[in-house]
Amino acid sequence: MSVLVVLAVIGIVVVVIGRQLAGEPLRGKRVLLLPAILAVVGVYQLSGHGEHPTAPDIGLLVAGAVIAAGIGAGQGSVMRLENRGGALWGQLPVIGLWLWGALIASRVLTTLVASELHAHVAASSAAILLMLGVNRLGQAAVITRRALTSGVPFAPEKDGKVFMGNRFGRQN
Repeated sequence: MSVLVVLAVIGIVVVVIGRQLAGEPLRGKRVLLLPAILAVVGVYQLSGHGEHPTAPDIGLLVAGAVIAAGIGAGQGSVMRLENRGGALWGQLPVIGLWLWGALIASRVLTTLVASELHAHVAASSAAILLMLGVNRLGQAAVITRRALTSGVPFAPEKDGKVFMGNRFGRQN
């Protein structure tokens, strides 16, 4: 199961990085809800791990989440945001790859420390989805704040509605 989780996360990260580097219209549900779903799935996977988290597990998971959210906020800060056709469009500059590298390095380091402390829950692959979700939520928080400040609404969803459109003075 852990190999499948790792492969799924690698696939998600490759797709996300590729989309961010190429640039795309930013739809609110993808920016906000998808990371929340990843985080919830991560929590679910952790709870089904079969072991009760110890104090070192909890400490490392909290520290990892803080680091992941901080890196996500950094990713949201460096993201180039533009108004294209009246909707939000974003692109991660190549320098943003350093932040992805920092996220991966922080997870590897956390896993190594967790292994040394016998914090098996924090060292498990189940924590990866949680940290990825928290990272994406950190980025989403900054992007959403920047979008609201600029007044540029998210791109329309597939059904034509604008997520949080009422916050931008639009009716859904």
